[in-house]
Amino acid sequence: MAMTNSKTGGLPWLAMLLAVLGALSLSACVTYAPPRPFTTEAETLAAKGEPTRRWQDGDGTHTLEYATQPNGRSCLMVQVDQGGIVLRQWNALSEENLARVQRGMTREEVDRLLGQHRSEQVFKQSGEEVWDWNVRNDGPGVGTLFNVHFIDGKVVRTSQTYLYPREGPYFGPWGYPYPYYRHPFFPPHPFFPYW
Repeated sequence: MAMTNSKTGGLPWLAMLLAVLGALSLSACVTYAPPRPFTTEAETLAAKGEPTRRWQDGDGTHTLEYATQPNGRSCLMVQVDQGGIVLRQWNALSEENLARVQRGMTREEVDRLLGQHRSEQVFKQSGEEVWDWNVRNDGPGVGTLFNVHFIDGKVVRTSQTYLYPREGPYFGPWGYPYPYYRHPFFPPHPFFPYW
């Protein structure tokens, strides 16, 4: 004998549970579906707004750059033909694209390939100028930087830097800083870890 609920009009409770679970799983599929590629420049501009930069390509096409540095981990590039049709789009900070940085490339070539960088540092002892980008973090620590090292304006090598939590004060749950060590009366705040 199946259990029924008078509020559901006699529908067995198991059938109701399965219906709810099915609806939730379908909504999860819709929520996490990847965004579809853009088809026109007008559609891209309507969805993303004005690009960070516009690059003129040598073949009459142009590329819209949507950089997210210094805090983001992607850089959307959308190549458009003369008629406003999107030819292709890609993440300039994907692993495949990062691997395209080669020794001897100029600053301009790297800038065009990877998009706007996060920061740059000059090391006087080695003569290196280093540009970095936030990228997807698959390593240890809390973040990963992809670094491109230049000497005399040409790439000499690339590297990665893993970011770890820093010691020192941070803003605790009451809005004022307190030290890195755990105090018995002040437990760590769930949204502000020790870094």
